[in-house]
Formats: sequence, structure tokens, C-alpha cells
Amino acid sequence: MAAPSPGPREVLAPSPEAGCKAVTSSRRGLLWRLRDKQSRLGLFEISPGHELHGMTCMMQAGLWAATQVSMDHPPTGPPSQDDFSEVLTQVHEGFELGTLAGPAFAWLRRSLGLAEEDYQAALGPGGPYLQFLSTSKSKASFFLSHDQRFFLKTQGRREVQVLLAHLPRYVQHLQRHPHSLLARLLGVHSLRVDRGKKTYFIIMQSVFYPAGRISERYDIKGCEVSRWVEPAPEGSPLVLVLKDLNFQGKTINLGPQRSWFLRQMELDTTFLRELNVLDYSLLMAFQCLHEDERGPGSSLIFRTARSVEGAQSPEESEAQNRRLLPDTPNALHILDGPEQRYFLGVVDLATVYGLRKRLEHLWKTLRYPSRTFSTVSPARYARRLCQWVEAHTE
Repeated sequence: MAAPSPGPREVLAPSPEAGCKAVTSSRRGLLWRLRDKQSRLGLFEISPGHELHGMTCMMQAGLWAATQVSMDHPPTGPPSQDDFSEVLTQVHEGFELGTLAGPAFAWLRRSLGLAEEDYQAALGPGGPYLQFLSTSKSKASFFLSHDQRFFLKTQGRREVQVLLAHLPRYVQHLQRHPHSLLARLLGVHSLRVDRGKKTYFIIMQSVFYPAGRISERYDIKGCEVSRWVEPAPEGSPLVLVLKDLNFQGKTINLGPQRSWFLRQMELDTTFLRELNVLDYSLLMAFQCLHEDERGPGSSLIFRTARSVEGAQSPEESEAQNRRLLPDTPNALHILDGPEQRYFLGVVDLATVYGLRKRLEHLWKTLRYPSRTFSTVSPARYARRLCQWVEAHTE
């Protein structure tokens, strides 16, 4: 399933120390520290003494050097087949960091308007990674960059192979639908310490950014089994991501944006169904709008996006998607309703409906008669999630 490789390259990595000192000194003023502390409520710094501190320090140094390569050799055009299959291994003191499909991801980041300097500063050693209490049943480790803009997650080797095999089609889908709800995958890497076993991890744009005023977060799969999270006690600083059963009785009020949202969900889940993928989630978060943020005459800008059908000709102009997008750093994952701002994104795109999942479906059918669970065919999974969205929006 893995994309073919033209052969790995191995180079000695540059040191990130000089660049990091400049970033650190410029961002560590008193006002910045106070504001940063307030925005991190419910998150935990991975500082010295934390069991994952050593690993995250290696990730930071490795990513600084990996991004330097793409800065020194910027993409000159759309990725080629070789770009999608390139593997670059950089040798550091005590560890190696692999960058998979580096030129393809560098081009994707550029197409999203993300400056490599900002990407390097956020993921490098300029500040500790952050951790939150995950409600996922996965054994993966989850991190946020210190500015909370980027999300890092460890992945199994097979999941990485699936992501890389689908990467060319994923890039094409984002080109055709620039306001797709699919999470923006920004990099895939491997970390090997002292010639040991490789740990793979991915980097994504965080759906929940900027997080300052977010009040509720949800992970929705459109089913019932194992889809309840015990809410944090009132007044607790913990940031929990709740699930389907926690959402009962609630509604997403999008107003005129609803029809666009339903159509884009249909397009994105159809794409995932064609990849034979299931078990993905719709991430959602709520944020109350301030008075001066409501309506098209305030901080919103009216943009005309490409058609959700990919329409290019003047005859198809009526099919174009018009969206009210807030003028914020993460408008790709944000929709404004009449009263609330919604952060929305589809994540976890690497579970294939193979033999193992088919057997799991059989077992769950026997164990949970008359109940809905996550492991169903990709066609049924896509249809059910779209039905959930239609039933819970207005």
C-alpha cells in the first residue's frame, strides 16, 4: 500500500540552536508570557521531568532541520511522482528524523499560504509542546505546538502507508475544493532513537485554532457505542473533547451557511468512501460571537470560493460556493452562524475497510444488536455521518 520510493537520502542535519535563540528571545516578553499562560488553560507543558520531554525535544530539533531543507530548496511547481515518494533521513546526535514526501508537503503548505518560517518557528525548539487530556481510545500520543496552531499525533506504520498512498489524490481534492472540511495534513515523519524502532508521527493544522474563546469541543462519528465522555466538573480547567451522546439535544445553527456545509460534507465523505476509508470524525467546537463580529458589515469578509462542484466555466457560475468567512488565521475550518462561530474539520483519514475491520464489523453486529457503532462499510459510514449532520443543523 505504501507509495514507491526512489530510495532514501541521508544527510547530516544542521543545528537549530542559532535560529531558536532568536525566536525565543523575541517572544519571551512579560506580556507575551501572561497572554500565553491564559490561552493555555487546560493544557500542560511538556517540560523537563515529563516522560515525553526527551522525545518532543528530538522532534523539535528534527523538524527545525527538516523545514530548513524546504526553505533552502523551495518547491518550483506542483509535486511530481518522485516528490510524493521521497524519503529524507537527517542524522542528529542520538537520533534520526525521517521526512516522508517532504517536497510534496512543502508545496501543499505553500498552497495553503503557510510561510515556512512560521511553520519552523512554531514546531522548532522555541517553546515546549503542549499536551491535553485525550478522550480517544487510541494508544497514540497527541501534542500541540506551543502556539496551538499545529497538532502532532503519533501513528502506526500501516496508517502512515495509507496516508502516503492516498496523498496525491488528497492533494488533488484540496485543489479542487479549497474550502474542503478535511483536516490539512502538513507533514509525515519518522523518529528513530539510537537505531531503535521507528516512531511515526503526522502534523496537521489544528481545527481548534485560535482556541481562546472556545466553550465546547466535540468528536462526532454519527453512532452510539462508546460515544459518551464524562464531562469535566464545573469550574475544572480540563479541556475535554466530548462525543456524540454528549451532543444530544443540541443544534448547530448555521443559518444561510447550512446548505453549503451539507454539500461540502457530502463531497468530502464521498471522497473518503472512494478511498475505502472509515472511522473518521467530524471535529466541532463552539465560540459565542461578540456583538461586533456578527453580520457581514463587521469583521467578516465576503469571499467567492471555487464551486463545490469544481466549476470553472462562466456557465457554471451559479454553482459557485459563496461563504462568509471570518478574517481570522484559520478561516479554512471556521463558519459563522447568526450567534456562534463554529470550528469544523474532518480528521483521522487513515483507517481502511480491510479484512480486520470487516471481522470487527461482524463481531460488533453480534455484540451490539440494534445499536449503531463505528465499524461499518465506508459507504454506510459516509451516509450515516451526513445524515447526522443534516439532523443536527439548522
